[in-house]
Amino acid sequence: MLSKSQIKLITSLDKKKYRSKHQLFVVEGIKSIQEFLNSDYKLNLLFSVEDILQKNEVNTNLITEFELKKISFLSTPNCALAIFKIPEVKAIDHNSLVVALDNISDPGNLGTIIRLCDWFGIKDLICSTNTVDCFNPKVVQASMGSLCRVNITYLDLEYYLKNKQMKPIYGTFMDGESIYSSTVMNKGILVLGNEANGIGEEIEKTVTDRIAIPQFGNSRETESLNVATATAIMLSEFKRRTIEK
Repeated sequence: MLSKSQIKLITSLDKKKYRSKHQLFVVEGIKSIQEFLNSDYKLNLLFSVEDILQKNEVNTNLITEFELKKISFLSTPNCALAIFKIPEVKAIDHNSLVVALDNISDPGNLGTIIRLCDWFGIKDLICSTNTVDCFNPKVVQASMGSLCRVNITYLDLEYYLKNKQMKPIYGTFMDGESIYSSTVMNKGILVLGNEANGIGEEIEKTVTDRIAIPQFGNSRETESLNVATATAIMLSEFKRRTIEK
């Protein structure tokens, strides 16, 4: 049975200030919860409508579907909800390609990008401080468990790029050189910008290689690609090129 204090705590984790205060975040759905349980993330509480995670030898708090609806952030709750501790920040590994995001605002986009990083073997994802929080429930849901395998660091991206001796710095722009003809390496930093405005002016100044995804269709009505879609194309091409080499 859920207590009032538990309901208050869980529902408060929808907001970043309370996630930061308690150093906790919510994961929903059996598959995602199991992935976090099998990672280095530390479980705080687990609630489920049935003891379906007993094989993981974790203490499950059994609740009713009605109670689950009270604490779930989903329109259709998915059997179980867990609270995990936010881990300590880890060092960034600069020995391979790092992806950096400048002011990504949509939780779904960030969650998808995290999953793409996991798929393409990107170990580190750097986010500007004005990028949506990776422990936002919508981001966690969209990442589908990949969050526990990608090291995400929030920092002053402009300062970092200006002072970190890590080159090249690839930036995605509409007027950049085609990704299909440019020379790229599986090392350095790949920067992608805000959904509406792209990469900010100050961060643009740090870019050493401007690259783009060329438009092949005859119509020019489509102005740009969704940032998560662009990330998928970029990472696929980076990996294909480095595999060929």
